Amino acid sequence: MEIASIPADTYTLGFIGAGKMAESIARGAVRSGVLPPSRIRTAVHSNPARRTAFESFGVTVLSSNDDVVRESNVVVLSVKPQLAKDVVSKLKSIITKDKLLVSVAAGVKLKDLQEWAGSDRFIRVMPNTPAAVGEAASVMSLGAAATEEDGNIIAKLFGSIGKIWRAEEKYFDGITGLSGSGPAYIYLAIEALADGGVAAGLPRDLSLSLASQTVLGAASMVTQTGKHPGQLKDDVTSPGGTTITGIHELENGGFRGTLMNAVVAAAKRSRELS
Repeated sequence: MEIASIPADTYTLGFIGAGKMAESIARGAVRSGVLPPSRIRTAVHSNPARRTAFESFGVTVLSSNDDVVRESNVVVLSVKPQLAKDVVSKLKSIITKDKLLVSVAAGVKLKDLQEWAGSDRFIRVMPNTPAAVGEAASVMSLGAAATEEDGNIIAKLFGSIGKIWRAEEKYFDGITGLSGSGPAYIYLAIEALADGGVAAGLPRDLSLSLASQTVLGAASMVTQTGKHPGQLKDDVTSPGGTTITGIHELENGGFRGTLMNAVVAAAKRSRELS
């Protein structure tokens, strides 16, 4: 049977789960003009603050998840991974083939989602927390019955909160270890740089500001110039200078190996949990 197309210009978007990630996606879609708030729905069951958060930018808050599914063409599952099976199974009877299902639940595999929902029209997306400021690094993988048009709709939606790539699901544990957990590694690096500045005599507020902007600027250099990070590093390391001296200390401390090990360890843990 031919799958009904999602109307790309008029579809309604529903969120099962009204947490911070759902709010970030919804706000990004509205802010970027991908969707007006009048075409977004969610349900809030117990926390008045979450209702207020969504209603503050015009999202319709319904009384139940069932109502969200019935009123939405695209349904985003944004719940804690341990709740996904129970939530999706309860909605199975009203999930029809004309609905596109999307999951941002970390570690929950497409085969399980499709089984619980009784539908193969699923897309799994792994965003990360910088979605809150429109700088997410997201990756998506299409389920068995998801179409290219479905993928384009979701790429545009998640493009409103940052950048998105497509990859096979087999890579998702590694993606979790890198971009999913990665922001925390960078926060730690920023904190350490700021502490180093304080140790070198800088005021705390200036040191933290310089550390944060330095990381932001360096990341922008990589993404905007297209140069390899190693080349950019070489460009600023003069023979016998301050930068190469600092890098020598980082190498003595196993800086690169430690970061690599962190990604591998987090990816291994992701496999264990899923």
